[in-house]
Amino acid sequence: MRFRLIEDHQGVWPVRVMCDALSVSPSGYYAWRSRPDSPRKIANRDLLADIRRVHAQHQERYGAPRVHAELRAEGQTVSRKRVERVMRQHGLRARAPRRYRVCTTDSKHSLPVAANLLDQNFVADQPNQVWLADITYIPTSEGWLYLAVILDLFTRKVVGWAMRDHMRAELTIAALTMAIQRQRPGAGLIHHSDRGSQYAAGDYRDILQAAAIIQSMSPQGKLLGQCANGEFLRHSENRARPPPAIPRSRCRAARPVRLYRRLLQSAAHPLRHRLHHPQQAEAKYA
Repeated sequence: MRFRLIEDHQGVWPVRVMCDALSVSPSGYYAWRSRPDSPRKIANRDLLADIRRVHAQHQERYGAPRVHAELRAEGQTVSRKRVERVMRQHGLRARAPRRYRVCTTDSKHSLPVAANLLDQNFVADQPNQVWLADITYIPTSEGWLYLAVILDLFTRKVVGWAMRDHMRAELTIAALTMAIQRQRPGAGLIHHSDRGSQYAAGDYRDILQAAAIIQSMSPQGKLLGQCANGEFLRHSENRARPPPAIPRSRCRAARPVRLYRRLLQSAAHPLRHRLHHPQQAEAKYA
């Protein structure tokens, strides 16, 4: 340990001065430096290279548990505590999402609010029975890029989406229009969202009424993010959010958003395996 301290600070203090301060001999320090690496140290060096590879492959979003799972999936026999120790020694950790979050729900308005028809029972028996709508955001160097998404509760497929540099009703209307034009749902479909002003706007409600879609909203205090699909959305956001250096502008952010949309379509799983495949469900009800 003392020899390691001398090695780390030899560019700051003379070696002999540090040896005198730590009560070790300079010859002992130089003998320690000339020793060949132990098999354990060599193995740890190779393990560190694999950890860095997996960590970088997933854009630094994987911590020790997921890195360990990936290494085990590759056939390596290594303990989780050893992976944790090596990552801690070299300052490798999962990149956590930013604490600051944009408020995408403005429920303090005088617009009409729909009843909660789902009552936190987020279950569907077939496609185009229940749609879930939400808004998220993506950071760019020009500011926030807002993404409105509509998912089918049964297939977990993104049936409609839109991007804007604002959160006005135009954003959610564009996503809803895409969903209706692509899916052409029958009467009686339930559209569930939070109580945001974008979903309570008159133009938005008129489009729902014209398509014979029934509107439903979560009660205040029980946001969409607390439902089963909302947890899926939040987890997918952390997986799919592009690093800040990728989208230099809102225009160039469109490419990461396509990846983001594809990841939203797959169910969230720590090792990127789908729990439910939308195409299989669609083929069943085709």
